[in-house]
Amino acid sequence: MEEMKKLTMPAMLQASFKKFANQNSLSFVGEEIKTYSQLQAEVEALGTYLRGLGIEKGTKVAILSTNMPNWGVVFFAIASIGAIAVPILPDFHPAEIRNIIQHAEAEAVFVSENLMSKLEPEEYPMVKIIQIETLKERHAEDYPGQAVETPETFQYTDVDEEDLLSIIYTSGTTGKSKGVMLTHKNIVWTAKQSRTLQFIDTTDRFISVLPLSHTFENTLGLIFPVMFGASVYYLRKPPTGPVLLPALQVVKPTIMLVVPLIIEKVYKGKILPQINSKAITRALYKVRPFQILLSRIAGKKLYKTFGGELKFFGVGGAKLNDQVERFLMDAKFPLAIGYGLTETSPLLAGAVGQNVCFLSTGIPMEGVKLRIANADPVTGEGEIQAKGENVMKGYYKEPGLTKEVFTEDGWFKTGDLGRFDKSGLLYIRGRIKNMIVGSSGENIYPEEIESLINRMEYVLESLVVEKKGRLVAMVHLNMEEIEMRVKNMKSMRDEAVSKINSRVDEILGEIQKKVNEEVNKFSRIQMVVLQPVPFEKTPTQKIKRFLYYQGE
Repeated sequence: MEEMKKLTMPAMLQASFKKFANQNSLSFVGEEIKTYSQLQAEVEALGTYLRGLGIEKGTKVAILSTNMPNWGVVFFAIASIGAIAVPILPDFHPAEIRNIIQHAEAEAVFVSENLMSKLEPEEYPMVKIIQIETLKERHAEDYPGQAVETPETFQYTDVDEEDLLSIIYTSGTTGKSKGVMLTHKNIVWTAKQSRTLQFIDTTDRFISVLPLSHTFENTLGLIFPVMFGASVYYLRKPPTGPVLLPALQVVKPTIMLVVPLIIEKVYKGKILPQINSKAITRALYKVRPFQILLSRIAGKKLYKTFGGELKFFGVGGAKLNDQVERFLMDAKFPLAIGYGLTETSPLLAGAVGQNVCFLSTGIPMEGVKLRIANADPVTGEGEIQAKGENVMKGYYKEPGLTKEVFTEDGWFKTGDLGRFDKSGLLYIRGRIKNMIVGSSGENIYPEEIESLINRMEYVLESLVVEKKGRLVAMVHLNMEEIEMRVKNMKSMRDEAVSKINSRVDEILGEIQKKVNEEVNKFSRIQMVVLQPVPFEKTPTQKIKRFLYYQGE
């Protein structure tokens, strides 16, 4: 954006407010539209109010809230006065929230009404608690921001590009959260460069379904659209089917960001059962040419379900199921794959348009350098390391930990194992720390085995772990479909319960047999066990693997 004097949030906001004053900005679905001019007035009024509370440049302010237009208002107001935002994931436990607020030394916290119960006032005697819906401090009678200063007199704080904009505490899949320090330049540069992968403008409409406290939605679902004058719509309730489907028809989004679980649920819960409901389509779907044809037909219906105007369906945060990825590609759905980490603000690479290739995460984003360290001479696989303006400043109050994740020559170690093909496309094998070392020193990648398992009928999700030297697959099955199939078989109606249990055992046995036929000798599964309930997950729907390593 030519109006931006430097890559900081105050500079970006002033440029957008000036250029897109009459365009739609942040609104609830189906409710009054808020223009960028109105957004500016609210941001500047709140910025004035925060200054009146004693919050200034460098002060940490936490945000514990579900998604709503005021989330953006608060984030931008914090940035406009040079304070530091500390977004907290709504799913965090009260103890985790307390630790984050204390560790970050936050002096104020904006909380949505439905999350107030996670804060005990006596535990935060020195912290100002402000309800985000009303923007009033707890027990305060009024919100004086609007009356104190007008947009014409508000002064944006002069911040440097290397000043901290946000400290984001990762949920992680291995336990302890870390405070990732992201500068103004980290985030604003990433949002700016994202347009090199996907062009957007004022005609684009985003619908927000992922937590704004996560850097994926924060950078790409809030700052990116605001930078280029697009509109963003929020839901008042969690994005369940009955809430999301009507909203999609109202907004008709052109851009949508999701984690794999959202589209995997649609595929396994709606599309696949329809294909399997008839013997003929079920048989044809196993034949590649017919599979493509049936996927194309189902894809057209799916596209209409999403509003019929999508041009970018971005999937990130975790690995997409291979079977679902193949379906979306066959269906000509506008699939895009993103790869990155909280520590990289988050985007490193993307597969969009002509760069979409089965199982690949695409090409590095323009301006990002990626290299494969200590590559295997045969496979070309090694640790993915990154360099760019989007790489974090470090972990808050953790200089030792920060040093560990950077090489001596300044590259960030992602902890992911990957390779580039001859055309420069990136492929990710899995997390290095998830790798299991076999009895004879072989490297076993559980994600690859899980990918095979997840393709199989009835499987919703799986986790492969090592227990007492044996590879064990924990599998969560679609029990509703299994029960329906069993009860529809006349010979089994009288003994349905016992037959269901027997069928589950058969399915688990079939999984073990089929997987072991496809993997190398040292990756064979010794045991497959039923996981009766869904696995516990992070807010980006990655399984919290560390919880299931216990008791080995």
